[in-house]
Amino acid sequence: MKKYGLLILIAFLLGSCLDGDKYTSSPRQNFEALWHLIDENYCFFEYKSIDWDAVYTKYSPKVTDTMSRYELFKVLGDMLCELKDGHTNLVSTFNVSRFWDWSENYPDNYNSLIHKKYMGNDYKIAGGLKYRIIKDSIGYVHYGDFSNAVGESNLDEMFYYFGNNNCKAMIFDVRENGGGSLVYSERIASRFMEADKMLVGYIVHKTGPGRNDFSKPFPVELEKSKRVRWLRPVAVITNRSCYSATNDFVNKMKLMPHVTIIGDCTGGGCGLPFHSEIPNGWSVRFSSSPMLDANMQYTEYGVCPDIKSSMNENDINKNIDTIIEDAVDFLLKEIK
Repeated sequence: MKKYGLLILIAFLLGSCLDGDKYTSSPRQNFEALWHLIDENYCFFEYKSIDWDAVYTKYSPKVTDTMSRYELFKVLGDMLCELKDGHTNLVSTFNVSRFWDWSENYPDNYNSLIHKKYMGNDYKIAGGLKYRIIKDSIGYVHYGDFSNAVGESNLDEMFYYFGNNNCKAMIFDVRENGGGSLVYSERIASRFMEADKMLVGYIVHKTGPGRNDFSKPFPVELEKSKRVRWLRPVAVITNRSCYSATNDFVNKMKLMPHVTIIGDCTGGGCGLPFHSEIPNGWSVRFSSSPMLDANMQYTEYGVCPDIKSSMNENDINKNIDTIIEDAVDFLLKEIK
């Protein structure tokens, strides 16, 4: 994670230089500042075939000197939505612009009421992890937010519990996990490694203001944990609401030979966010440093499962989680 930390520090320092030197509420100056900020620092123009000059032509006439701050926010937020990026937000004291189409136009493949039935009331909690043993002695873990801390000792205790109760396989459920810290993605994934070290992807960062000014891809390696590891069969179950750090975690886990991804394609989000602000003080976040998988492919639009599974209406009506049941059936065949 030292590589990530260095890049985030660089982004912070660059962001400080890009912040407006003087406060101004002028709609035109704030529009120009935001457009140029994105123009010089956003990382997916070419990959997403975005004509940012055409976006300027579209939105510039909508900016007037007499518009209210609420009207300006709407114009700027709509302009940012042209990036079609879940990591891109404009933040004011009264609203946050966001692009939700990366998940809203897809099946949920998750039902919170049915999930409660599987979890019951006697599950254990270790940091951000909730875990229990479900039928046929299969360990089940739900991690709902990569912002919730997971310590090394939390992981040790969970693996000890499953091992001491003769679990031969595990389901790791990250559905509805919108992301958080890459630290926990790396920490958890390292507990499933067989090899001492593994290439898990690449990272690229901006080197100048030009739209194609990028460094060469820098390899990112993951080292196996020196603590308790789980090398028995694992099913990681996913849905479209797996985003950002969760997308990164699924990408890493897919490389493990005893891990199978089951469910829906993840939501994506492979650009490390960059933070700055425009002259009126509104904060801006957007993707600036792309992260690629081990084959040097973007995962901005998600990681596909090894086995496609979706919740169906008949099962939902019977309070059955189709994806969990498919994962159980798969793992039982693996351990026979």
